[in-house]
Amino acid sequence: MFRLSPILFPIAFAICLTLANPCQSQEGLWDAQLECRGGPIRFGLKLEHSQSDDQWSAWLVNGSEQIKVPNVKADGENNIVLSIDHYDSQLTLVHAPKSKTGDSESHLTGTWKKLRSADKWVKMKLSATPHDVSDSAADQSSSASKFDGRWQVKFSSSDEPAVGVFKTDPQTGKLGGTFLTTTGDYRFLSGTFEKNEMAISCFDGAHAFLFKATLDDAGSIAGDFWSSKTWHETWTATRSENAKLPDSFGLTKATEANINSLSFPDLDGKPTGLDAEQFAAPVRLVHIFGSWCPNCHDAAVYLAELEAKYGKKVSVVGIAFEHTGDLKRDADQVRKYLKHNKLDHPVLIGGNSDKAKASKAISIIDEVRSYPTTIFADRSGKIIAIHQGFSGPATGEDYVNLKKKFESTIDEVLESQDK
Repeated sequence: MFRLSPILFPIAFAICLTLANPCQSQEGLWDAQLECRGGPIRFGLKLEHSQSDDQWSAWLVNGSEQIKVPNVKADGENNIVLSIDHYDSQLTLVHAPKSKTGDSESHLTGTWKKLRSADKWVKMKLSATPHDVSDSAADQSSSASKFDGRWQVKFSSSDEPAVGVFKTDPQTGKLGGTFLTTTGDYRFLSGTFEKNEMAISCFDGAHAFLFKATLDDAGSIAGDFWSSKTWHETWTATRSENAKLPDSFGLTKATEANINSLSFPDLDGKPTGLDAEQFAAPVRLVHIFGSWCPNCHDAAVYLAELEAKYGKKVSVVGIAFEHTGDLKRDADQVRKYLKHNKLDHPVLIGGNSDKAKASKAISIIDEVRSYPTTIFADRSGKIIAIHQGFSGPATGEDYVNLKKKFESTIDEVLESQDK
């Protein structure tokens, strides 16, 4: 399903590459990896250069997903900077041509860093080599691996169930898939398998994930999960084509009946209550999110599709919980998020992204367990339903089913108000 072993990991993203002339020597697909305690977190890095205007373009490649870097600039005689501003992360690479190093091929080295809190950055070393077209999964004897299918998963750090969905691309032999949890999915993972061993990973500018596992003789999986530089836990799984999560509409409860009691500053700092006329509509969706969260981006894009489909019958307001707690800086970050996703719905600043603080701020629900969380309300502000997490495009059929549930919930609210 996926061409490359990649990396996943949710916000301004900048890459500095030392480029030698001619520019064409840096163009094309690179096999990149971040250094992780559990092993390399692999992804693809695609570079293109336009001779006509001397501009660079770049993409992060995670299997079937290609993420275009929104801002690419040359920096000095031999450098190029790629910025993913909406994730507040930076990647700096140095190009070493084989003509200068004496190696058999040129390579890139550098560092990736991402803002994690007001004054904390996570940093990881990165390297890349030109893509080897002969690179493929070690075992190509069949079009599928022993890992293909649906699995009931248990992560050691959580009592909540999870689901693993894996599928091998018969053309490339690469293993792809994702994990679904009660707080969201792990987006597009890709990697390799060899007999009873698998390694899949993803990097999207915000997340850097690596999953390794072994399939035992009884048909069960046991493995490790690394996230970024510090997080590690174990996980186990058993095959189950009926594996599923609990109803994501039943996990978060309302503590008050109405959304109109909430008030937060808008992006210009003006106090704004949810009872404001600008939010009026027969169905009102409150999107609790963070600009740093890839699942929140997936959810916001879909909510915009709902607004386009239903027109004035549906309104969306975002309440953003950001990393720094500085209103101006957080508002600027949200503006980058809105611009990147071509969104025009209003957003208020809820406060710091710490979930305990967010739970106090969103007093109308029992707890903010997940970014995103979506509240469905009617015209009067009465809470009809609350959805926790988001199963995005990487989850395939689960994403299709989630969209059906969102739309049926909206339709029910509209029908109840027509009576």
